[in-house]
Amino acid sequence: MFKRLSLIALAASLLAGCASVPMESTEVSARVKAFKPPSEGNAGLYLYRGSGVGTALKKDIWVDDKCIGESAPNVFFYEEVKGGRAHKISTESEFSPNDLLVRTENGKDYFIRQYIKMGVFVGGANLELVNNEEGKRDVSDLELARKGTCSR
Repeated sequence: MFKRLSLIALAASLLAGCASVPMESTEVSARVKAFKPPSEGNAGLYLYRGSGVGTALKKDIWVDDKCIGESAPNVFFYEEVKGGRAHKISTESEFSPNDLLVRTENGKDYFIRQYIKMGVFVGGANLELVNNEEGKRDVSDLELARKGTCSR
């Protein structure tokens, strides 16, 4: 029974099409993808989601309990935070948010990938910190989403 429900949920998400969110202009996106250092005393967070399973799902992302936005496939967000501190990155998942704690240093960028995983009723989301080389390569192929709209 569980297997059948999982297959139905997966098939529905694949057939439903791609989710979309409000986007920034291509000029603003290109400027952020230049990967300039963050402002004095800050660190930069690139929060992104590539393509793959769950393209019909939108999932909230928060930094230190502040709504950054709702993700969709092939989008990223950029947020500057205070350096020299730990920051809680959270994403909406099936039953409760999943959190990732990232300790930042002044002047550095951090790349956090959001990915969709199988759930019981609907796909959930999780986060992982990736190295800068991989993160820059991934973000270079994505577009900047407009911040500030979360579903809850």
